[in-house]
Amino acid sequence: MNTAVLRTEFRLFRREPAAVFWIFLFPTLLLVILGSIPSFRKADTSMDGLRPIDAYVPVVVLVALIMAGVQSLPQALTGYRERGILRRMSVTPVRPFALLSAQMAVAGAVALASALLAITVGRVAFGVTLPEQPAGYLLALLLAVAAALALGSVVSALSRTTKIANAIGTAVFFPMMFCAGVWLPVRAMPHTLARVVQLTPFGAAARALDEAAAGHWPGWVHLGVLALWTVLLTAGATRSFRWE
Repeated sequence: MNTAVLRTEFRLFRREPAAVFWIFLFPTLLLVILGSIPSFRKADTSMDGLRPIDAYVPVVVLVALIMAGVQSLPQALTGYRERGILRRMSVTPVRPFALLSAQMAVAGAVALASALLAITVGRVAFGVTLPEQPAGYLLALLLAVAAALALGSVVSALSRTTKIANAIGTAVFFPMMFCAGVWLPVRAMPHTLARVVQLTPFGAAARALDEAAAGHWPGWVHLGVLALWTVLLTAGATRSFRWE
């Protein structure tokens, strides 16, 4: 990856206040709003004695990944294609692949920083226990980042314009938010629904993060679902992606 391109893309990202807010700040703001509800700070027997705020920390972590992968990345890449930037770069020493890699690196890094911020605020403000299996948590988080970016790459590949990217991204965004547990944590879903949701990338990620937070190694089935989705989505994006 060209480091100059990476630095440029990071500077451009910092100049987009909407992207900074929705990816980096909004997930933690959502956590603060939920934590301000008194009932969310009381143990819930339907969640094995956890407080709802404990269950929602992995959820807001996934919200950051969904925002970065499905909303931010497709808009940026499709905008570059629409304006002919990728086509012009193809005749320069800087190959379009360098730009694509830099975009994914920036989106992934900001999403991970957002996850760290949410975990820190959850611990400091609401006494949420830090992940008791940090290595498993990190592995699940990295696989979830890879799946989110792969999904965003598919949206970019299928979109000829930024308007189409926004439409497809929005259509994908809400189902993925549901699967991540925004409206109802996966652990609290009815059994059959939870089994179906856990076959999706963010449903599997939610359960893997839950398990690691509780001190268990994430289930290999959940990690495998994440890895399989990443491979399939990456293959689909590679076959469909066009520089022009």
